[in-house]
Amino acid sequence: MKTDELREKYLAFFETKGHKRCPSDVLVPTWDPSVLFTPAGMNQFKDHFLGKVKLEFTRATTCQKCLRTGDIDNVGRTAYHHTFFEMLGNFSFGDYFKREAINWAWEFLTDKKWLGLPADRLTVTVYTDDDEAAGIWQKDVGLVPNRIERCEEDENFWPASAPSQGPDGVCGPCSEIYYHPEGSKSVEIWNLVFTQFNRVGSPPNNLRPLPSKNIDTGMGLERCASTLQGVPTNYHIDILMPIVQAAAEVCGTKYEYESDNGRRLRRITDHVRACTFAVHENVYPGANKEKYVVKRLLRRAVLDGHQMGMRQPFLHKLVPVVAEMMKRPYPELGETVKRVSGVIEKEEANFFGTIDAGLNHIDRVFSDMRRDNRVTVDGKVAAELYQTYGVPPELFESLAAEHNLAFDWQGYERAMEQHGEASGKVQHAVMGTRGPVDSLKQALHATEFLGYETTDADAIVKGIIAGTTPNDHLCDKMDEVSHTNAVRVVLDRTPFYGESGGQVGDSGKLVGDGFEFVVTDTQKDGGLTIHHGHLARGVMREGAKVRAVVDANRRAGIRRAHSATHVLHYALQKNLGSHAQQQGSKVDEDWLRFDFTNLSPVSAEQLAAISADVAKQVAAAAPVKWETLPLAEARKQGAMMLFGEKYPDPVRMVSMGTFSKELCGGTHLTNTGEIAHFEIVSEEGISAGTRRITALTGAKAAEHVNQIQSAVQEAAKLLGSLPHEIVEAATGLMNRAKELRKQLSGGGAGGAKPPAAKKVATKGATPPFEQLKQVLAEVGRQLSVAVLAVPQRLEALKNEVIALEKQLTERTAAGPLNGETLLKSAEQVGDVTVVVCEVPGVDGNLMRQLIDQVRAKTPSSAVLLASRQGDDKVTLVAGISKDLQTRKLSAGEWIRPVAAAVGGGGGGRPDMAQAGGKEPAKLPEALQIAKDTIRKMIAN
Repeated sequence: MKTDELREKYLAFFETKGHKRCPSDVLVPTWDPSVLFTPAGMNQFKDHFLGKVKLEFTRATTCQKCLRTGDIDNVGRTAYHHTFFEMLGNFSFGDYFKREAINWAWEFLTDKKWLGLPADRLTVTVYTDDDEAAGIWQKDVGLVPNRIERCEEDENFWPASAPSQGPDGVCGPCSEIYYHPEGSKSVEIWNLVFTQFNRVGSPPNNLRPLPSKNIDTGMGLERCASTLQGVPTNYHIDILMPIVQAAAEVCGTKYEYESDNGRRLRRITDHVRACTFAVHENVYPGANKEKYVVKRLLRRAVLDGHQMGMRQPFLHKLVPVVAEMMKRPYPELGETVKRVSGVIEKEEANFFGTIDAGLNHIDRVFSDMRRDNRVTVDGKVAAELYQTYGVPPELFESLAAEHNLAFDWQGYERAMEQHGEASGKVQHAVMGTRGPVDSLKQALHATEFLGYETTDADAIVKGIIAGTTPNDHLCDKMDEVSHTNAVRVVLDRTPFYGESGGQVGDSGKLVGDGFEFVVTDTQKDGGLTIHHGHLARGVMREGAKVRAVVDANRRAGIRRAHSATHVLHYALQKNLGSHAQQQGSKVDEDWLRFDFTNLSPVSAEQLAAISADVAKQVAAAAPVKWETLPLAEARKQGAMMLFGEKYPDPVRMVSMGTFSKELCGGTHLTNTGEIAHFEIVSEEGISAGTRRITALTGAKAAEHVNQIQSAVQEAAKLLGSLPHEIVEAATGLMNRAKELRKQLSGGGAGGAKPPAAKKVATKGATPPFEQLKQVLAEVGRQLSVAVLAVPQRLEALKNEVIALEKQLTERTAAGPLNGETLLKSAEQVGDVTVVVCEVPGVDGNLMRQLIDQVRAKTPSSAVLLASRQGDDKVTLVAGISKDLQTRKLSAGEWIRPVAAAVGGGGGGRPDMAQAGGKEPAKLPEALQIAKDTIRKMIAN
């Protein structure tokens, strides 16, 4: 039986048993902070199991794409381990229980209409105390007792060992079904989990029956397919073997099952499939969390290729094969092959650029350890290797294990924390916590949202939560807590929008009889809307009637910004390509941040074109409409669907004119003209392959335009140029400052010709303001400051040039300055040549050079030079020869009282010391102190 046929048969079977077929959840469930990747089929139904949502169905079946890395070292080595896999499952939310789950599992496995496995090759296990499940297997199914094995809690309880070791929460026994192929090891093909308890505290008597019992089963698709297809490993099934063979072809080697290269090719197959799905969902290789997992998997696969002789990127060539093998259940993979291949190729190239040096360094580490008889790899060394060569610590650990060496994970984590980095670790699903919000979820399920139609409405207080987690609690009236404490309020209905989809939560007030509650933020937790804030006056009680009033002006600014993100998304795809998909956003009052996929920076010309396209749609005042419709219908109408995003069914589709259709739950304008103004403030990279645009709308955008125009005019005035010529003028000023510094440091006026000013391309169709904005942005780039800080930086640079020119004039007036001219003013103190003098227009760097010249020309010398740096600064540098150091003289000790005389301080090494002061008028007195001090030091 083909794998695609098995998947479809499973889902169809449970549909005949009254189950709703649900699509796979996304691979990266951003809505669930307890996991990085979806680890099991039940993950998307956690709130269903816990009774926190209103149930629209009580039976469900899915084929869930999952990713786990807990057993990554076994991938490729064993027959059945994967990182990415598909999990078939059927679920009951307080509906059927053990009898139906067991009988249906047996029917699906053995009935010739479905899988038709021989019943005499199947055995089962049950939890040691689960007589109910054992009885059903024996009496209903007809299994004899010796085919029913009872196992302890570490094998047949979920979570494993929960009764004795925890964690607290929902748990239950499980029953596993094993297939025994002829002449081979038995294989677990199905696990039936009976969630019937709530664990509270330590044993004994800590398993309390749940009021509603649930079913959660899991059948590994690949493992079951390998059983049906009679192959020795999951990697030989019909959807994986072609990828293994393609990998062998790309790597120029023959696939042999038992060989080291065979294991490497299976691991490459697994990892490239996992990364294809992850990158498809816009999870790119990076330093943290799920991005780090993708990076780690890719680099592990690159190492496997490297060990087979590969020295150039090769994994990306397998992406089309993965998409082809998985196209029946996941046809959307075919739409992103080019983008996914490009991202993977770039990460491969990065690692191939450092892998040889990294492996050589590892070999030296191992050699040193053998020499010193050490058996544990230093975690600090591993951290340095990761930061320098990009070798993931897990990879280093695997290589160490091959040499029978342990790995210091604690030392590694400490070293990485010092550098502000942390790697991602994939957790197992957590069934949730129990707190006041969870209690309200079970009671209310959801808050009715009225905010699409209005910004004020009547409502009833359904819950008041005081304090912060874990000490928060429900209270029936507000006077039980201080007005300044953290307070959350839940209503039965609300016009307040809870933060979600990138849009920030609303603010406003809840007004009741004799009280007023100020809402500072609104959040969502499942179906509940949570109003955060404080009581301004009076006493608020649970059950009180309130008038919920949103800050309408702020909401209007948020709507402008949110609608603008849709227009911006359209303009990005038009100008950069369909790959420029949203990767994240934040929308606030007339301010937006939009992250999108693009492997290179957006040029000034492209940004100008994007801004122009947005302005065009704003000017068109295109109508904005929204409707709720089935997901399939929205897809049919061409709504943009972001890969890796979880959508409800039905969905809310927001349309703008004929140019944009997106699925979105946010609040929007009625036409694009209401955006009024749109201005891009910045464009920057935030991670590999992800760019970020920050922009303004409405009054803030108009204000920004005025600020830009003022900054250009001010810059032009400072530079004495026309506004459109400030790039050339600023470049000239920067080059002048650079040349003056070079001359004053003793470098002379020669050298390479300064770089020419970058010409800002301007087209006839470019609006004058856009041209000026580009010009100012280029000056900001050259000066390394934000655009609005350009005038301030230019003024400082102009003042610096004036000061440098004054120093150079003073320097020129003083005549030639070198070691020989300084020796003309020298004083002989015993056998020591002493030079103490002022050197006009000289910086600290040149002073040190002059001191070195004097020391080179004399056998024993002490030199202290001083220079005024403007009207309020003095620089002092002192140096002594080596023979005086052996006599315990110190340049630092010499310079200290001199610096004090000019209102400063400083010090340094015995041979050379630098100090400063802020009273140039006292310099003559300070130089006399310098002479007196060195005489005493020499005499002693």
